Amino acid sequence: MSVVSASARLIQSTKDLMLEWERTAERWQDAKSREFHEAYLEELPQHVIRATEAIEEIHTLLRKVKADCE
Repeated sequence: MSVVSASARLIQSTKDLMLEWERTAERWQDAKSREFHEAYLEELPQHVIRATEAIEEIHTLLRKVKADCE
């Protein structure tokens, strides 16, 4: 799997997860649900954005290293 496809897969998986969570949250509306959301999902999109930015940096560096080695 390439670095770029890994980044795209991470973004899509996060979108899928958040959609599934929305469906789940419609039926699971107690304190534990809120606790789960706050602990694991609330900041997930920001973490994914930072991760994809890091992945892009890694991709750029790998391309440069490859070019330098040729």
